[in-house]
Amino acid sequence: MPDRSKMGKGPLVIIGGHEDKEGERIILREVARHLKGGHLVLATVASHQPEGYFESYKKAFSDLGVTDLVELYVEERSEARDEEKLRVFEGAAGVFFSGGDQLRISSQLGDTPVEQRVREIHEAGGVIAGTSAGASAMSDTMLVKGSSQETHRIGDLHLAAGLGLVRDVIIDQHFAERGRIGRLLGAVAQNPRELGIGIDEDTAIVLRGRKFEVIGSGGVYVVDGGSVTHSNIAEAEADRALSIHDVCLHVLCHGDCFDLNDRRPAMARTQVEANAAEE
Repeated sequence: MPDRSKMGKGPLVIIGGHEDKEGERIILREVARHLKGGHLVLATVASHQPEGYFESYKKAFSDLGVTDLVELYVEERSEARDEEKLRVFEGAAGVFFSGGDQLRISSQLGDTPVEQRVREIHEAGGVIAGTSAGASAMSDTMLVKGSSQETHRIGDLHLAAGLGLVRDVIIDQHFAERGRIGRLLGAVAQNPRELGIGIDEDTAIVLRGRKFEVIGSGGVYVVDGGSVTHSNIAEAEADRALSIHDVCLHVLCHGDCFDLNDRRPAMARTQVEANAAEE
C-alpha cells in the first residue's frame, strides 16, 4: 500500500444519491479503487434512524473487495469526543457519509475531534465520499432546505456552514429527479462568487485538487453567477419569484471534467495519466 503521508489531499467522491448498489456499481467501485484494500468508515450520522444503512453498504462493497468496513454513528454531539468513536478511524483509508439530513452532519460533527479525524484522513491522501446529505455537507456553504419542482421564491431557502472540504461551491443532490434547479439558482443568486453544482441520482463528481470528473448514469449541472447582470434577491419580498439575468449553466455527463479555478469545462485526463498521478 502507498505511503499516504506523501500523497497530499485525497479525492472527494460527491454523489447525488441513490447510487447503484447491485449492478455495475460504477460509483462505489470508484470509492473502492481509492481505498486500495484499506479500512473504510461508514458515517451514518446524517440519519435520525440509521438502521439498515450499514448492512446495505456492507453487502454492496463486499463484492468490490472492501471487507474492512466499520460504522460510525453519533446520536449526540458530545459523543463526537468519545475515544470509542475515535478508534474507528484507526488505520482508515477513507470515510463515506451516507444520506439523511445534512444539518445533522455539520451540527453534530463541526469543530469536534471526529471532524478533525476526517480532515486528517483527507489530508493524508484518503478518500472522502458522501451521498445525498453527505454530498451537500462537503462544501463550506451548505444548502439545507428549499422548495423543489417550482420557481424559487426569494425567502424559501436555508443555507448553513458545511464541512468545507471543497471551497467556493454549493452542492445540491437528487437534482433532476426532484426538480431542484430553482433552489440552486436561488443559492447562487445569494452567493454569486460560489459555483452551484447540482448532481443527479446515481451520479457523482470525483474531485482531485480543483478539478472534477463526472461518473455515473445522470448529469451534473454547474451554475455560474459570476456574469450575472441583475437579480432581485436583495430587493424583492420574501414570496416573490426569483429574477436573475445572464446566468451561465454547464451540463456535464459521464467522462466530462470541470476546472473550479477556471470555472470552465476541462479536458479529461486519460486513465493512464490519472492512475500515474495517484501512484
